[in-house]
Amino acid sequence: MLSSDQPDVPNVPEVFRTNKSIPKVLENEILQALSFYPELKETAINFVFKQKIRGSVMQAQPKISTMFNADRAYNINISALFKLTHTAIPIHQIPSDVIVGWIGHELGHVMDYENRSLPGMVRFGLGYLFSARFVKEAERVADTYAVSHGLGKYILKTKHFILDHASLSEKYKRKIARLYLSPDDIVEQVKKLEADRIIPS
Repeated sequence: MLSSDQPDVPNVPEVFRTNKSIPKVLENEILQALSFYPELKETAINFVFKQKIRGSVMQAQPKISTMFNADRAYNINISALFKLTHTAIPIHQIPSDVIVGWIGHELGHVMDYENRSLPGMVRFGLGYLFSARFVKEAERVADTYAVSHGLGKYILKTKHFILDHASLSEKYKRKIARLYLSPDDIVEQVKKLEADRIIPS
């Protein structure tokens, strides 16, 4: 478990704090996840605790006020409580590697948003609201961004934490299994990435 007075992450360069608003209690995990995304070094991202996020634990959103700007800003909303079937625990009591994987997935969404034009973002918003197939594609794209950036082992730990958790609702587990990459899919992606690095160009 983490405490709010933990020291800064020793091995993550200060540059990953640039243009970021990070709650102290998850500072280690957020900075570690950010270190896998050098492309987002200058991107403005606010990590914000919320009391309730409908149907999700975390949620990445562009700030509407910056949608027309050359440099967009984003919020990553984080549920303050991790809800179990009969109780809830503070989000920072979840294992660190699991949090890194969760944040890494949300940063995958930010990468996806960064590569979309304004009309593309409008289409994304409508698709996410009205098409289950689109939601599935978007979530798998975010997972794929995270894996391709070296977060495979963290994403895998996050999936196992959710799918194997005895006190999480079966409805939520079915949602995760339906919409996101499976643990087997992630293992295959990691193996392919490793094989591609070994094969000389």
